[in-house]
Amino acid sequence: MTTFRVATAASFEYSFPAGKTALVVIDRQRDFVEPGGFGASFGNDVTRLHPAIVPSAALLAAWRGRAWPIVHTHEAHLADLVIRKPGKGMFWSTRLNEILHAQGVTHLVFTGVTIEVCVQTSMREANDRGYACLLVEDGTESYFPEFKAATLAMIAAQGGIVGWHASSQAPLGAIQRVG
Repeated sequence: MTTFRVATAASFEYSFPAGKTALVVIDRQRDFVEPGGFGASFGNDVTRLHPAIVPSAALLAAWRGRAWPIVHTHEAHLADLVIRKPGKGMFWSTRLNEILHAQGVTHLVFTGVTIEVCVQTSMREANDRGYACLLVEDGTESYFPEFKAATLAMIAAQGGIVGWHASSQAPLGAIQRVG
């Protein structure tokens, strides 16, 4: 099995195995990123989330091109979509852990919104379940830049207590180098 290495990850190298690493796209939904949606209803500037769209799309293309697992979550309170999460974390009251285990997934690469709420909560839940997690810095955003900075610092604190973080170019470059 091919293993990809991200030497530039904080706080040390992150390695991920081909086919056993799922790309996670948290709550990339119109309600958070478009004017008139839930995010805007609180007075948030939804355009602050837009820079994460292109890096996330590049990662999606890379994962799709290799037929690797992809998880899209949608914060909702109905049970009629593949992974609809009723709360902030992607594991709470869902069957996601069982689905990932059945597919042999051991590593997760996170993108989505917002970094300090649903992304961080889901990553911490994944870490508690034994997944090796990488947060994509430019594939996540917040309405508040200081919240993003704090979240990145917390994830890599104490030698990567919750996981790693790196730019989208790090895993994409690793994939391109190996082919």
